[in-house]
Amino acid sequence: MKRLFVRWGEGYLYHPSLSQKLLSLSLLPLTFLYCIIAFFRYRWSVPINVGIPVVSVGNLTVGGSGKTPLVIELAHHFTKPAIVLRGYGRKSSGMIVVKDRDILCDIAMSGDEAMLYAKSLPHAVVIVSEIRERGIAEAKAMGCEMVFLDDGYGKHKIDKLDILIEVITPNSFCLPSGPYRERLWRGKKVIHAIENETFVRKVKIQNETPKMVLVTAIARPERLDIYLPDVMEKVYYEDHHFFTQGELEEIIVRSGATSLLVTQKDFVKMSSFNINFSIMELTLELDKTLITTVKDYVHAAQN
Repeated sequence: MKRLFVRWGEGYLYHPSLSQKLLSLSLLPLTFLYCIIAFFRYRWSVPINVGIPVVSVGNLTVGGSGKTPLVIELAHHFTKPAIVLRGYGRKSSGMIVVKDRDILCDIAMSGDEAMLYAKSLPHAVVIVSEIRERGIAEAKAMGCEMVFLDDGYGKHKIDKLDILIEVITPNSFCLPSGPYRERLWRGKKVIHAIENETFVRKVKIQNETPKMVLVTAIARPERLDIYLPDVMEKVYYEDHHFFTQGELEEIIVRSGATSLLVTQKDFVKMSSFNINFSIMELTLELDKTLITTVKDYVHAAQN
């Protein structure tokens, strides 16, 4: 039931049917109120220098946009960066240092995105915290040179460089009528990251087999379609779902698949299972101007 509700919600926000469009229009008074509250929250926020350069990578809409691979690629250009994120889907609360040289907790404590950062960036510190300022302060105390804030556009009280990944959607309303959490407020300076201009996605399939079933628990999984080889079936779970070996084995038995095709974010939750996986390895090729801009900002903020 939860899976069906999530899929309905993603359709409502990004590809609404006629009935969903009518529902969206009926909620416009609430949307107007929501936007007023979000605007004044922005206007009343005074950015504070937190004593360490902060670069936020995010987007204006709910759901996935590719923040994680963009942060990973940018982090390769620094010696000791920190990644600070909320840790959606984790079975823990408070601030937790997920990685400092070694990985210090399991995936239930960290969440899937934080664990992907930890395994992808050997030189980085990874911290999860609902209160982002606390995570940033910990990164500073640990001697990190800068912080990448995962999904931090709305943290207007933090002085930072904002990178926004553009998401194309025919529904241009704010919540609850549409997918936008906030607008790009007047006076708010950001760097726009546009696919095939600022970055290019490259996907390689590791351990490709003849009969693969796609199994994934990412937001808006239809984003994967243009990168997929032929698959027998697509099985979608809600974002951040924690898989069990039994439910995956059931898919293999039912479909006759020779392997399950999963993303890197999914695989960090499955790596201990005795199952044959094919993995979609996603990397980004970044525009050199973006890299230079981020480096220049960090160096200027350090002086």
